[in-house]
Amino acid sequence: MKPVWIVDDDRSIRWVFEKALTRENIAHKTFSSAPEALEALEEEQPQIVISDIRMPGQSGLILLDKLKERCPHVPVIIMTAYSDLESAVSAFQGGAYEYLPKPFDVDHAIELIRRAMNENATFENMAMEDNLPPEILGQAPAMQEVFRAIGRLSQSNASVLITGESGTGKELVARALHRHSQRAHKPFIAINTAAIPKELLESELFGHERGAFTGANTLRKGRFEQAEGGTLFLDEIGDMPADLQTRLLRVLSDGHFYRVGGHSPIASHVRIIAATHQNLEQRVNEGLFREDLYHRLNVIRIRIPSLRDRREDIPLLSRYFLQKSARELQVEPKRFTDNAIQFLKGLAWRGNVRQLENLCHWVSVMAPGMSVDVSDLPEDIKTPAISEQTEANSVLSHNWQSALEREVSSSLNQGEQGILNRLITDFERILIEQALIHTGGKKVEAAQLLGWGRNTLTRKIQELGLEEDKSTNNGA
Repeated sequence: MKPVWIVDDDRSIRWVFEKALTRENIAHKTFSSAPEALEALEEEQPQIVISDIRMPGQSGLILLDKLKERCPHVPVIIMTAYSDLESAVSAFQGGAYEYLPKPFDVDHAIELIRRAMNENATFENMAMEDNLPPEILGQAPAMQEVFRAIGRLSQSNASVLITGESGTGKELVARALHRHSQRAHKPFIAINTAAIPKELLESELFGHERGAFTGANTLRKGRFEQAEGGTLFLDEIGDMPADLQTRLLRVLSDGHFYRVGGHSPIASHVRIIAATHQNLEQRVNEGLFREDLYHRLNVIRIRIPSLRDRREDIPLLSRYFLQKSARELQVEPKRFTDNAIQFLKGLAWRGNVRQLENLCHWVSVMAPGMSVDVSDLPEDIKTPAISEQTEANSVLSHNWQSALEREVSSSLNQGEQGILNRLITDFERILIEQALIHTGGKKVEAAQLLGWGRNTLTRKIQELGLEEDKSTNNGA
């Protein structure tokens, strides 16, 4: 693991960080000046840099500028005295991840470092593995399942059905499936079947011969021919008209199709990835979608979670979208305050990730300062906040209970013994881990939040082996 760098001319500050990071099993190096750190940069890159803002010679802001030139994705935390808030603003404008006011609480500093480490690790893994476009970010368990599915399907040509609400990123997943398939060197062609009028959709998919209908003055190849050897992504497949469902089924069945007005069969070697926000099973039952076509498409299904089901990804996603908007606008990236992030986590997000991206772009253009608080958000986001918070709480409650029901049912069907003990252990582990994350590792506060005494919490941590897990994870 790359080390955390501490840059401060104050020996006592370096000593405090050395002790705290050693205790947390976090690899680190310390430097007494900016030039010393920059010299070390010739040999290796840090995972995170924590730098004082005022140092003899080169300041922390100069170090920040040079780090951003050489290692743009490395988070830089700037330490500053309370009297240096103007400098802190300059730090944000220079691309600092966060600032740490002096004197600081050591536990808060470690929590900040861990947060930066987690976010940076996600970006580095994406770049290193080169297996997902950067927009597909997520640390939530539901998104990890999506990532695993993309990996497993890399050697498969099976048809895939992607389901999920509008705005969850279904096309991004389809593109990732193509990019990591054996067809990656061939075309990826996408078409939204709901966005094209019925009378034009047939020609759009299968092409037409010259003179096939009025206005068909030349031969035109359709999307199937354009995607030959590659992948054809059919978005909103649930809205496809019935007669075209029949034609699509025929292509999937025998591998041939005819252009509109054509008489010669054309062979098709295309992988189909379909997507929908609708319940296809229900549409089949209602007679609106062919059951045989549904089974042809539903060979492998990937469900994309809504943003409500992965709220823990909101900080990571918002940071990425703010940086993306800043690049497009050629301005410095803004950041959400902790209060704003907590507020955003409580919203219903009916538009999902697309809605969050739009909000980040609005903030990049309209928010007055570099640090964006709740008061800086657009009114249409803030107005329904109370009702949405209630709805969000209800959804969250329903989601975890439904997940528990599915887990119990699956375990019973597999004949598992001792289900209760296993689930109670998992339940207590999650409660303790989340409480400690929330309190920055402060056990007394975590015990109070959980309704236990400190001794009870300590005993539970030992019984569950959480101290060992923490040590192992930190050393990974």
